[in-house]
Amino acid sequence: MAHNTTYIKSRKHPVSGPRATPVGMAAAAALVALGMPVQAQTTPSATLPEVKVESAGDAGYKAGTVSSPKFTQPLLDTPQTISVVKEQVLREQAASTLTEALRNTPGASTFFLGENGNTSTGDAIYMRGFDSSSSIFVDGVRDLGAVSRDVFNIQQVEVVKGPAGTDNGRTAPTGAINLVSKQPTLENSFAASLGAGSASYKRGTVDWNKALEAYPGAAFRLNVMTEDSGVAGRDLVKNKRWGVAPSLALGLNSPTRVFLNYLHVKQDNMPDGGVPTIGLPGYTSPDALALANRRPFLNTAARVNSSNFYGTTSDFADVDMDMVTARIEHDFASGMKLRNTTRFGRTHNDYRLTAFMGGGFPATGSLTAASALLATPNPADPSTWTVTRNLPTNVNQVNKIAVNQTSLTTTVNTGSVQHDLAAGLEISREEQTNLGYYGQGFASVNTTYAPAGSLPAANLYNPNPNVTGFNRIANGAWSKGVTNTVAAYLFDTAKLSPEWQVTGGLRVDRFKTDFDAVTQGALPAGVLTPSSASLSDTLIGAKVGVVYKPAANGSVYALYATSAQPPGGANNQLSAAANNAANPKFDPQKAKTIEVGTKWDVLGGRLALAGALYRTDVSNDIEVDPTNSANFVQTGKKRVQGLELTAIGAITNDWSLSAGYTTMDTKVLSGAPKTADGSTALAYTPKNAFTLWTTYRLPFGVTIGGGARYAGKLLRGTDGAVGTPAYTEAYWVFDAMASYRINKNFDVQLNVYNLADKDYVAAINKSGYRYTPGIPRSARLTANFTF
Repeated sequence: MAHNTTYIKSRKHPVSGPRATPVGMAAAAALVALGMPVQAQTTPSATLPEVKVESAGDAGYKAGTVSSPKFTQPLLDTPQTISVVKEQVLREQAASTLTEALRNTPGASTFFLGENGNTSTGDAIYMRGFDSSSSIFVDGVRDLGAVSRDVFNIQQVEVVKGPAGTDNGRTAPTGAINLVSKQPTLENSFAASLGAGSASYKRGTVDWNKALEAYPGAAFRLNVMTEDSGVAGRDLVKNKRWGVAPSLALGLNSPTRVFLNYLHVKQDNMPDGGVPTIGLPGYTSPDALALANRRPFLNTAARVNSSNFYGTTSDFADVDMDMVTARIEHDFASGMKLRNTTRFGRTHNDYRLTAFMGGGFPATGSLTAASALLATPNPADPSTWTVTRNLPTNVNQVNKIAVNQTSLTTTVNTGSVQHDLAAGLEISREEQTNLGYYGQGFASVNTTYAPAGSLPAANLYNPNPNVTGFNRIANGAWSKGVTNTVAAYLFDTAKLSPEWQVTGGLRVDRFKTDFDAVTQGALPAGVLTPSSASLSDTLIGAKVGVVYKPAANGSVYALYATSAQPPGGANNQLSAAANNAANPKFDPQKAKTIEVGTKWDVLGGRLALAGALYRTDVSNDIEVDPTNSANFVQTGKKRVQGLELTAIGAITNDWSLSAGYTTMDTKVLSGAPKTADGSTALAYTPKNAFTLWTTYRLPFGVTIGGGARYAGKLLRGTDGAVGTPAYTEAYWVFDAMASYRINKNFDVQLNVYNLADKDYVAAINKSGYRYTPGIPRSARLTANFTF
């Protein structure tokens, strides 16, 4: 397979851009066509060696299977689009977070910066038109919290596209993401890395695995990470974290195996609220009633420096994450396998983030609601312009989860039909608590802090973050949501003949959410008012797929699948607001997907090619009642459809490849437009996206590689904002890497990101006032040690 060595290179991503959409499509289509004649010459008798191919594939870029026992067949015969990002790719790219890892999956990224003055933090992933950040799992268990997940203890990242309700219960309408943790093995190994680079990047990792000879079948593994880094192209923003993940395995050479895992991660970051969009393409004066002598100044205003930081030095983002997992597996003599997983997890996310509603420069007189720049002494002198800082967003949130999952897999025969079965029971308790605070701009009155109206404004072109006089005071408001769930599922793959098989799955979730809150009324009285709400319901998810195998190394399939997301989603927070999807009076949001596709393992099983056409319809979206604007109804319908092509694996023993292309044609079928340009497309979803990563191993221990990513233009959401950019422009980003293996234990790797120093918008907020700049040209040097 690809690279049989485990000492690799390094690299980091930003994001990609303009046109080569047809190129990616044609290339992948040509690869599929190339593979088909090979399959036609292969007979069903070649089925047994296929197991070896999958095993070899798992050693490099290509994955043969996913970790969940609910998927009873290898990826080649699984009728669904599933992308797997292996550890080797992550190491080569020096990807340190889930967001960076997902850049290897076309069309999945953090395109949305937040709404109004609030900023999306952590892994705010959009995928196929919808927010999927509530559908992130670790080893098949839901992982809550708006945090950035480090991948130092991750073996592979699995992205299941399309409704995943049958697999996971309540999920986002267009898929789920599963991170697979590293586990001990009986092979002794030691790997470590030290990296340094642009923006004071410093990172070190250790991965040590030791077989315990005194206890046959036992092994211990320890993964450790520490990082202290800035963000290239951004002032003051930083990522500082460390983590430790010890794990113990018993009985690895026996029918009964026990895995005990612990994960602790601590983060101390400086969050980023973005920069103003003034001067970007599409920006005009945000005041529709602007005076004639004002408009020329704003409509031609220069862009701000994308490195500017508009928060304050008092901002912070602290995360404490703990996760304890115990898994027991037992293989019966009949071939039946029993697995039981118990997990307790807790994530504390505590941050204060100063944002702004940067927009326009108001005329002399009253400040309009759409504008956020303060009046200045000289409208013609941009150096005097200022931007209003909002009172900081305060979040003090704790997510807890306790889960027990039991699964049973077996194979039975009914006449000439073989059934690969997976059945299971899941019991879980999920809890989220939030604490409330006063706004943080305070004025001292007789040594008593009282809420003040705003923070000191920031100069638009030269902001000063050293603003003091803040204090954090709990106001007595809080909320707590608890969801208890019992779920049962059954999957069956019926192999009717060597050529035909049918996969079906059914899952039933019975859940109850209890929500209690205390809210604070308007100041100065600030009356505290308690409230409570509850919701209980039964969700049913189903999927059925038909697979035809024209050859042992290929398949053609059709899939139908459903999913549901009830009020409260996955964060257990209900609402009494009439227009809020978390109101328990509403029915679950429902999704259904139809997908047809084909998968082929070619070049001796080294390279996996896949192509699929899909359509997902989402219903029960909340809309304003056209006959009564004070009422809300669930008549909204949305659709996303398109094509996805991938090629993952090795072209030769020295040449590895991971490439993907997707189209996402989105539309609001029923309801008001959701984008600022008034179109019926969905926001934060590029119509075309492409990703490529490839490496080639030269003689004398040298490996070279590179990547390209493209994202089409993004339409932003719509609200009362006027004059801000309605969309972001498409972009390409190119990266490169080179590594040199000094000896079998030591190699060095150099990564250069955004080779052309492309200036682009990585994410934009709903109003279009703020955006996150893409990472500029930067570099990292990493030393890798293996023993």
